[in-house]
Amino acid sequence: MTSATVWAITLVGVLAVVAFDFVVVVRRPHEPSFKESVRWTLFYVTLAGVFGVSMMWWRAPGLDGADAFFAGYLTEWSLSVDNLFVFLVILGRFAVPPMYRQRVLLFGVVLALVLRGLFIAAGAAALSAFSAVFYVFGAFLLWTAFSVAKEGGAEEGDVEYTENRLMKIVKRFVPSTEDYRSGAVVVREGGRRLVTPMLLVMIAIGSTDVLFALDSIPAIFGLTKDPYLVFSANAFALMGLRQLFFVVEGLLKRLRYLSYGLSVVLAFIAVKLILEALHTNALPFINGGESVGWAPEIPTWLSLVVIVVAIGGAGAASVIVTGVAAARRDAAEPTDPVEDPNAETAYIG
Repeated sequence: MTSATVWAITLVGVLAVVAFDFVVVVRRPHEPSFKESVRWTLFYVTLAGVFGVSMMWWRAPGLDGADAFFAGYLTEWSLSVDNLFVFLVILGRFAVPPMYRQRVLLFGVVLALVLRGLFIAAGAAALSAFSAVFYVFGAFLLWTAFSVAKEGGAEEGDVEYTENRLMKIVKRFVPSTEDYRSGAVVVREGGRRLVTPMLLVMIAIGSTDVLFALDSIPAIFGLTKDPYLVFSANAFALMGLRQLFFVVEGLLKRLRYLSYGLSVVLAFIAVKLILEALHTNALPFINGGESVGWAPEIPTWLSLVVIVVAIGGAGAASVIVTGVAAARRDAAEPTDPVEDPNAETAYIG
């Protein structure tokens, strides 16, 4: 079990990074350039890499270590691309001005991190009380993998946003303004306090992200049962999600095969969960009610390899195929005739 000291240091570190992000975003609201977003994305990826590698020195023996963290981080980071599709739709539906998008995403990500923390705590408690819940997680992930593969190749415009119950309650009972009021969250008007669309879109992004956690949290619990690694992998993946949004905003529709790679990862983790449950749990209709000790246990390093190959292969295939298709379209388009600068022009007058 991870010590309380390690938990405290990690939480303080996460809060420090989030506070720094708040200072940068709130101080100068602007629409980030592609280069700026790439630099910040690399910063957060490097931060996660340093954290994972450092585990080889300070992680207590006998606990899941760097390989489990990186497998969980890559899984969460890859699954977060689905979030970006919906985030793009939400920002468009609420007509968020470009200069305020960073602030909206940051508040939404922080809300998502808090809600995911509660979800992780509930999942860890369920596993401790009833470890056979892995069968439920495994079955759910298999269904999710099938659904993701079935919907694979959807274009950005095919994604729809449906308001969840929380958003409907907020919009029904909380009075709000029509415009963004220079990025303010709450304003006073006519003696009343009103919220602006900024608050509504922050809640929409944060609460919608939790719906995505319904598959990502069981997936990472299939890689490690350590709540500390589950939380840290989620925290590092979410902290860089804002910058990643602006990096891939123009590339989302090129990742046409990413859904198939994600479905492979989810299906693999589902099988891993079920095999681990068979190895450790007893079922009345299998093996006379005894645990199936012969069920193979999939090592974490193999999970990491499968994740990298599946996601990397799907991404590479998407880029190659869309690039070839674009080149063919360009070649098929008729070109305008080149005018001869020396040719005489006849005037009719």
